[in-house]
Amino acid sequence: MSSKGPLDARAQPGAPSITPLKPGTVIEQSTAVRPGTYALSSPGIDAPVFVIRGRDITVDFSGVELVGARQGTDPDRYAGLAILIDGGEGITVKGARIRGYKVGILARNVTGLHLTGIDVSHNWKQRLYSEVEQESLVDWMSYHNNEQDEWLRYGAGLYLSNVEGGDIDGNRAVQGQNGLMITRSRNLRVWNNEFSFLSAIGLGLYRSTDSTIMHNKIDWCVRGYSHGFYNRGQDSAGILMYEQSSRNVVAYNSVTHGGDGLFLWAGQSTMETGKGGSNDNLFYGNDFSHAPANGIEATFSRNRFVANRVEENWHGVWGGYSYESLFLRNAFASNTEAIAIEHGQDNVIAGNTFTNDETGIRLWWNPTQDPNWGYPKHHDTDSRDYLLAGNTFLGVKTPANVTGTRNVLREEAVPETVPDVPAPPRLSDGIDAMIPAGARRGRQYIIVDEWGPYDWQSPKLWPSGRSDATPLGLRVLGPEGTWSVDQVRGARLSATSGSIPGELIVTPAPGPFVDVSVLLRDGRGRPFGYERFFLPINWSLQFHDFSGDPKVPENAEAFGRFLAQPPARLGRSERLHYLTSRELAEGLPIDHVALTGSADVEVPAGAFDLQVISDDGVRVWVDDRLTIDHWTPHESAVDRAPITRGKHKLRVEYYELTGFAELRVDIVKRR
Repeated sequence: MSSKGPLDARAQPGAPSITPLKPGTVIEQSTAVRPGTYALSSPGIDAPVFVIRGRDITVDFSGVELVGARQGTDPDRYAGLAILIDGGEGITVKGARIRGYKVGILARNVTGLHLTGIDVSHNWKQRLYSEVEQESLVDWMSYHNNEQDEWLRYGAGLYLSNVEGGDIDGNRAVQGQNGLMITRSRNLRVWNNEFSFLSAIGLGLYRSTDSTIMHNKIDWCVRGYSHGFYNRGQDSAGILMYEQSSRNVVAYNSVTHGGDGLFLWAGQSTMETGKGGSNDNLFYGNDFSHAPANGIEATFSRNRFVANRVEENWHGVWGGYSYESLFLRNAFASNTEAIAIEHGQDNVIAGNTFTNDETGIRLWWNPTQDPNWGYPKHHDTDSRDYLLAGNTFLGVKTPANVTGTRNVLREEAVPETVPDVPAPPRLSDGIDAMIPAGARRGRQYIIVDEWGPYDWQSPKLWPSGRSDATPLGLRVLGPEGTWSVDQVRGARLSATSGSIPGELIVTPAPGPFVDVSVLLRDGRGRPFGYERFFLPINWSLQFHDFSGDPKVPENAEAFGRFLAQPPARLGRSERLHYLTSRELAEGLPIDHVALTGSADVEVPAGAFDLQVISDDGVRVWVDDRLTIDHWTPHESAVDRAPITRGKHKLRVEYYELTGFAELRVDIVKRR
């Protein structure tokens, strides 16, 4: 054992133990770290607190808590890496509690890895900008590429790269962004873990094969959902399997309330070459229910789905371009479309039950496909050759909707030619990961705030409808109990005490802006509250059509001359808030449109920022001073600049090229 930092005096060869006094400790033999809480920051993933390497060693962190950020630091400011396992063979790490880092544990180039009993909860996660009534495209994820470990930019509790063989068991990651992310690894057993209440991915695989994933709780890994307003998911998922992740057995897991339950995709290489796929995986006995988007999304690949529960999703299965796949003995219920497959081939849908779905099975073919895809250039992508056999439909409005699909064989019973798939053996110490009967489940229990999904473990105030309603209804959520008012500002309340769960009506004080703050305490004295600030800005708007010269924004001088021309349309609004794939205003084209806005505003006393979310380009002047300049075309992004108390003149220039348009301009309280 060697160390860059001081060792505890009792860390002798006969009883190796250490007390970490500063970052940079290197461990190369079996070691126990002295129990205690250690505040040890790390400036980056390349500067870990601990480095572990060696052969046939165990590092015991039982009773040890590593803390990477000061209390009160926002989670999107967490940085660094707690533990790096850097090569080696037969390495066991157990018992640590790690919080406040960008990545908890990173293991790379290891043969025979065992991570057990580790809690990597409350690590890095992005701030979310979607609101109750409308999402923001800023929050959408992209996991399509990971050849250079790009996934690390999104943080993780546990991250494995090039790991051959081992067990990942009994670990926990909640209230972060990603739980366990695995890339270029094989022959792992991932079991008895909890990766839940995360704002993106519970378990992610990239080029990872031949592994067993069983008995895990992977619930409420979600963003991009507001009950009654929108259900998008924003590419969050309980289980993500990307880019040639094949021959895995995924069984007996609870994967509910995710953006998707399972999001399986063949990979960018398949899309470009038409070869490969995330193939020959078995999904058996899992619960893929209550996803805002798809319980199971499995595309451009060949897999088996047997005896799964798939309930209350937009699509139970979205199987675009799936081929030679088997859907056997699954229980579908209350989905908008239970099984939806476009351009599928040689698939078997047999012995399933469909209960109260709007559409049971939908199969179809699209006359046009994305011209940027290489896949259809290498494949016949007709919709054809299905066996639908022995399925039961109960209370289903449309049992089957088949269009543009040839050679669909329908049979009353499952023929003997359909091979049975036996249940994979359960692990002897595997837990029952399923949500117990009578426990909380259903999409109405998905609450996503600026830091991700609410876990229902502590009290919370949340709008019962629109967040801009007057008066404002707030649900009092959390474990059963009571609440009382601690402080209130800028409003009057319908009650000063009540029960949890319950509801509270908040009536903002009259005035030129809304500045409401409500702080309550539950019966145990725990504080919880709700704040809303809104400063109306009376915008005068002009809309311009530059579809005749799509390159006009490239030259600032030319764009200025263009804006001096008569506008195509005028408008007024007390808020600049656009998110659409359609026209910004009636009579305008969808693409190549510019907007200019001007307004006078009076900012109250306090610390405030001008916050702008934009896609594609924006400039903002405050009192004729260019304050925000993000003119280069970009996907949705957030820009902020301080704005002082008093009267100000605002001017906005914005342009939309193609695709979605997003523009939000607000005065917000400084964080």
